Amino acid sequence: MVFCVQRESPRQAEIEALLRQSDQVAARLYPGEFRRSLDAEALDAPHISVLVARRDDLVAVGCCALFDSGDGAAELKRMIVGERFRGLGAGVALLEAAETNARSNGIHLIRMEVGIRNTEGQALYRKAGYGERAPFGSYRPSPISLFFEKIIGIDA
Repeated sequence: MVFCVQRESPRQAEIEALLRQSDQVAARLYPGEFRRSLDAEALDAPHISVLVARRDDLVAVGCCALFDSGDGAAELKRMIVGERFRGLGAGVALLEAAETNARSNGIHLIRMEVGIRNTEGQALYRKAGYGERAPFGSYRPSPISLFFEKIIGIDA
């Protein structure tokens, strides 16, 4: 299946529904003290690129947010593909679009925190060349988190 991925406003009913689905999945997998929810309002900021994957009929099937830290690095957060669209390539399309968006904005490094029970996400990131790293930024070592990064280079 082919997906079109573009930067869009997070303040859309479809995107808000995907973010709620992400929160529901996290609630099933992790205790409350380990969850950090980000809603559409928090994602609607100049340093955040929200990327949305849509089918050819324009149905939103997934999204992610790329937080530009302003130092040549960015953090990928809130990657979610709707449950009925998993396994069709939307996650790969979102990740590739995030890397393209990052490069075009002068970002050379993408980092992320991934829950240890998110085995689908871990497999996607490893297959795309992301390697494990130590916690970064305000993150601290956690029994339920893994940290990944990938140097992506910069478009000339």
